[in-house]
Amino acid sequence: MAAKFNWQQNDLKIHIGKSKFKLQSELGYEYVQESFKSLERLRSVEFLRDWSLPFELQQATENIINASLNALDSNGNSFQYSFKYYNRSDDYNGWRNQVNSLNKIKDFQLQTQISLTNFNYQNLKGTFLRPTVQLKKTFNQFYQIEGGVKYTGEYNKINNLAADSLTNFSFAFNIYEVFLRSNTQKLNKFSVAYFRRNDFLPQKKELLKANYSNNFNFKMELLKSEFHQFKFDVTYRNLIIEQTQLSKAKPENTILGRVEYNVNKWKGFLTGNVLYEIGSGQEQKREFTYIEVPVGQGQYTWIDYNGNGIPELNEFEEAIFQDQKKYIRVFTPGKTYVKTNYLQFNYSVSLQPKALLKAADAKKGWRKIAFRSNTSSALQISKKSISTGGFIFNPFQQTLADTSLVSLSTFFSNSYFYNRTSTKWGFEFTQSKSASKALLAYGIESRELNNLRSKIRYNLSRRFISNLSFSKGNNLLSTNAAKFTNRNYNIKQYSVEPNVSYVYKSNLRAMVGYSFQQKNNQIDSMESAQNQALLAEVKYNILSNSSLLVKFTFNNIDFKGYTGAANTTVGYILLDGLQPGKNYLWNAEYTRRLKGNLEVGLQYEGRKPGTAKMIHTGRASIKAIF
Repeated sequence: MAAKFNWQQNDLKIHIGKSKFKLQSELGYEYVQESFKSLERLRSVEFLRDWSLPFELQQATENIINASLNALDSNGNSFQYSFKYYNRSDDYNGWRNQVNSLNKIKDFQLQTQISLTNFNYQNLKGTFLRPTVQLKKTFNQFYQIEGGVKYTGEYNKINNLAADSLTNFSFAFNIYEVFLRSNTQKLNKFSVAYFRRNDFLPQKKELLKANYSNNFNFKMELLKSEFHQFKFDVTYRNLIIEQTQLSKAKPENTILGRVEYNVNKWKGFLTGNVLYEIGSGQEQKREFTYIEVPVGQGQYTWIDYNGNGIPELNEFEEAIFQDQKKYIRVFTPGKTYVKTNYLQFNYSVSLQPKALLKAADAKKGWRKIAFRSNTSSALQISKKSISTGGFIFNPFQQTLADTSLVSLSTFFSNSYFYNRTSTKWGFEFTQSKSASKALLAYGIESRELNNLRSKIRYNLSRRFISNLSFSKGNNLLSTNAAKFTNRNYNIKQYSVEPNVSYVYKSNLRAMVGYSFQQKNNQIDSMESAQNQALLAEVKYNILSNSSLLVKFTFNNIDFKGYTGAANTTVGYILLDGLQPGKNYLWNAEYTRRLKGNLEVGLQYEGRKPGTAKMIHTGRASIKAIF
């Protein structure tokens, strides 16, 4: 059982001299039994920290009494005093007094918040003082720029009565800050700040100064223009260690920075955004393992390559079919930390010449081609490396030594579309490249995927649509760990896929197609696979709330490699999870929209890979669509 009572009075007015005050008072009581378990969070996120309690705490019967009084005058000045008593059945008793005030004198504003907590807990006795004082002035004659000073501190002393000394959970810090900022209500604004932080750690009965840091921050936002928007935020910190026997940290310089730019120019001809972010911090060394989960809820499948019946790290692949998704990869943080630098750079740009041209002027020549064209480009770069004293600034510098690498990933894509909105025909071409390199438990692992894709669409009539797709690419995985070299591959591949679709109103869509795919491994045993497939698909919309989708695929795969090569990592990639010879895949899905926003789905998947047994998978799902 749990209960909460609260009483408030908000409309009491009094006069003191010539000043008028509005009083607000509050009185409350809260009770929670030890066996009570809440469905949602009852209190604020920092409730336990406010009372100097550990985050992992056994349940206990709780009693909380609170009272407060708040006085406000007509000039916006206020004063509030609040008291709280917290009692637990595990011998904890705490009292907290808090004072908040706001005073305005001409262009000056003084804001104060002081909290003092005293508590007894078993053989512990402590005090927790948290003062915050801010004085600022608005310079109306200089575009309402604000300048001010601020002091923030926390002093948490926890005494172990038996040992007559401070516990390791005792700490203190204070921050002295000077700032200057423009009007925060404006779309274009900036702020400059310097603050010094001093940290104190326990040694016997005292809190001694362990380290301090000098911090500089600059922010700017230029959002007034609808065509160009810019955000900039950078913080630099210089950390100095005073007591090396207390602080495990080392003297260091760190930086955190973020730049964002958005553009929408020339009536939408050019749209794009750019993000640049750098930083430094601590990184835990990580290992990973695979954990089995219910079928269909994972991402990886285990293939017992060596036949010993023991799942090993080099025997897991990304699953292709639903019934194979039985494992997830879990990263385990280690106990040791390393200082790392990171960098992220993204951009996305689209060009729409149609926005600058009128349809009447775009009937021939280059104007006609430009009017029907549009293009987009995207780039993502993410780097993380062990710090050697400096920072990473250049996103395009690829010479990152493996000895300092933590992770590196890049993705680049260019797309061109012609006649994209035409009901007659259209063409598109995409070039993409993704690469990643990561330091894992067994060494450096590198992946790379390059693709060229093109697609031509031609509408034979209102009901018949034909498509021709072509792709060419390279898929590479490389690791330098001796135990994992069996996973290395460098596969060149290309495919051609023509198909024809029949569309009847919005009720029926049917498609038949053919696919030819060739894959060749360029290293080691030079395995290869040639896959010819027949495809058929039918989708039928029943009224406006139900649909039925049926697919069938027949694959005939000619695989060349040494005996047993099909049961390897290379074989799994070349065969797309199927087997040499004839493979049959079929599935059906029925979806029904219920009243409101609920959608129920029934799915069935069947598979007959090569000479293996037939596999059936059935699933049911319900979705809430918001």
